Parts: sequence; C-alpha cells; structure tokens
Amino acid sequence: MKKEKKNSVVSDLLGLVEQYPNFYLVDIEALPADLTSNLRRLCFEKGVKLMMVKNSLVRIALTQKDEDLFSPLFPYLKGNTAIMFAETANAPARLIKDFTKEHAPANPDKKAKPELKAAYVQESLYLGAEKLEELVNVKSKEELIGDILSLLDGPIQGVVSALESAGGTIHGLLQTLEERG
Repeated sequence: MKKEKKNSVVSDLLGLVEQYPNFYLVDIEALPADLTSNLRRLCFEKGVKLMMVKNSLVRIALTQKDEDLFSPLFPYLKGNTAIMFAETANAPARLIKDFTKEHAPANPDKKAKPELKAAYVQESLYLGAEKLEELVNVKSKEELIGDILSLLDGPIQGVVSALESAGGTIHGLLQTLEERG
C-alpha cells in the first residue's frame, strides 16, 4: 500500500473515531463469504459501520487521537481485525451476540464469529471477549432517559391525583360550610 493511501486510511479512521462515540474491535477471520455478507447487511440495517482495516493503521490512528487512552487496545490488534463503529453503545454487542447465536458453529470447539476483541464504549475500555455480555447490557442514552422519565412519572402522577382528590375534599367541605352558614 502506498504512503498516500495509508495516510488517507489513517485520516478516515481518525474521522470515524471522532464521529462515532463507540467502536468495537472484532475478529471475523474465517467467516464464510455468505455469512460475512449477512453480517455486513445486518450492520447496515442496525446503523453500525463495519470496516476491515490493517492493525498497524488502526494503531497509528489511535496513537494520533490519544495514545494514553487507547494504548490498552494495542495488544488486541493482532490477526484479522474489523472495526464496528456505532452511535448506540450496545448496538454492536447485541448484533454480535445475536449473530453468533444464530450462526453458531457445528463444532463446539470452534469459536463463533464475529468475536469481540475489545471495545471503546461511553469513554470506557472493555478488553476481551468475555466483556460481550457486559456490553450487551450497557444502556443507550435514549434508554437511560426513558428510565429516568418513568421514575419521575410515578411521583408526579401521585401528586396530581392527591391534588385532584384534595380539591374535591376542599370543595365539598366549603360547600357544606356554605350550606350551614
């Protein structure tokens, strides 16, 4: 690959790391062509950008962005690496989990692909395939806002109904006093 092309790829990667708040490093090595095509289609449908990249170019891009932050990812940049970029923190994790469950290898000794290597999600690093379940359970910003709103909704409804019933009680009391007076 020519130097100009390498610089262009590094620049593109830097742009994507700045554009997307979450990215996953995954291994899709030895995934058959039809399954790779299915994975790409599923990524597109779920709003996840899937890219095959050279490990050395990813390392250069992450070093230029913030070497201290991303250096723990460098040991995971071995073998075949693809990057999944996403706006929603848990979208790639759910996609990986569902895809591997659906396309589990017949041989139980073989690892299911895609396999998580590491991830940068919500300004935190998740290292190793065993972190997949933890990433699946990470709530997106929209889910957290929904949870907060539902928590706030209960007490507000209680106050409103108390005021409504108290208003009826006060009104009835005033009417009774008026009739007596």
